[in-house]
Amino acid sequence: MSLPIKKNDELFTYADYLTWPDEERWELIEGVPFDMTPAPSRYHQEIFGNLFVEIKNFLEGKKCKIYAAPFDVRLPEGEQEDKETLTVVQPDISVICDREKLDEKGCVGAPDFIVEIVSPSTVKKDMKNKLLLYEKHGVPEYWVVQPGEHALLVYKLDENGRYGRADVYTKEDEIELILNENTLVINLETVFEE
Repeated sequence: MSLPIKKNDELFTYADYLTWPDEERWELIEGVPFDMTPAPSRYHQEIFGNLFVEIKNFLEGKKCKIYAAPFDVRLPEGEQEDKETLTVVQPDISVICDREKLDEKGCVGAPDFIVEIVSPSTVKKDMKNKLLLYEKHGVPEYWVVQPGEHALLVYKLDENGRYGRADVYTKEDEIELILNENTLVINLETVFEE
């Protein structure tokens, strides 16, 4: 993939993003484009599928909706116009409980819950850039799955709107996900099953 043409030091916007070829996958983080290649590994996809099915089944008949990448989550700053938004991400899994945030192009504003499954090419972006970004935009709960370590890091916003230290879970643990006062218990052994 080639980087879109950039003039001087200007930042890219959602309007620019919409002009890029459909067969290419990009994310914008505060105006800076990030290439979404290479394709995820087989194991990444297995973990994704296991988690997605658990959460999707749990949400059946409930208010919240689950979406899988590629699904655009636009995170505007304040009253920023949609086309001028500098941040468009495609989390592996997004759950949105406020349906007013949904439109035909995806989600505008912070999802209630996000999962990113890291790979060697995305670890810095997922563990640093997106962690800070999701905290800044008020994503209440952010899970970072580390396939090689069979580990799951859970970040939850505290009363000050900060994530603080992650709670760490491993393949031997169970984890609770609470969405709209409904609780799902996930056995991580089934998530990390190879």
